Amino acid sequence: MTAKLLQTLPPDLDRQRLPKHVAVIMDGNGRWAKQKGMPRIAGHRQGVDALKDLLRCCKDWGIEALTVYAFSTENWSRPAQEVDFLMVLFERMLRRELDEMCSEGVRISFVGDLDSLSNSLRAEIERSQIATANNQAIHFTVAINYGSRREIVKVCRQIAEATQSGEIKPEDIDENLFEQHLYTAGTHNPDLLIRTSGEMRLSNFLLWQMAYTEMYFTNTLWPDFDRREFHRALMDYQERDRRFGKV
Repeated sequence: MTAKLLQTLPPDLDRQRLPKHVAVIMDGNGRWAKQKGMPRIAGHRQGVDALKDLLRCCKDWGIEALTVYAFSTENWSRPAQEVDFLMVLFERMLRRELDEMCSEGVRISFVGDLDSLSNSLRAEIERSQIATANNQAIHFTVAINYGSRREIVKVCRQIAEATQSGEIKPEDIDENLFEQHLYTAGTHNPDLLIRTSGEMRLSNFLLWQMAYTEMYFTNTLWPDFDRREFHRALMDYQERDRRFGKV
């Protein structure tokens, strides 16, 4: 059976034990392109197709939320030509795919330091979030110019300022209050993290949110990650015994 034929949930997956929220570190675009003798940007273009298929697959199979790491705060150190291409790619993808996302019931959100992005990209981000705000088929979150340590420091600063001004008392500070200040406030924490290309680290992604997330690492490069690979990840996830620190 080919990946394209896996439109409905495979029978060996238990719908009741699917993750509600899947997070993905999409790694390996550049290596995929290099293996094929193509420029790195070709890998990013192919990676967009892999992302579109995974989003549609999550919707088809009943997974409520998908969050992807699109661009980290550290990625600005990449060659300027590649960074410029990625920013234009993000903008064009939003503009081109918005109507389809609306028709498919996708609600899209963005997390990260968006103020550092170009005016045109921020405008497309705002337009897409407003246009899809009431959609309910799947919640698609894109982390762009995102760094978890920066996010945590931002929250600490906000809480410290609120404490200093008397809005809250030190004894009011707990995990729930902290989470209310995160970019992801109001979103169920990821149940499953998938990272492609053989790397086995979090790379400053959702460090607070993934305290009890199950992790799945695969050597498959991101442009080659299809529904069959996703099926394998979900099968592995359903074999886990999630105790959340309990016996």
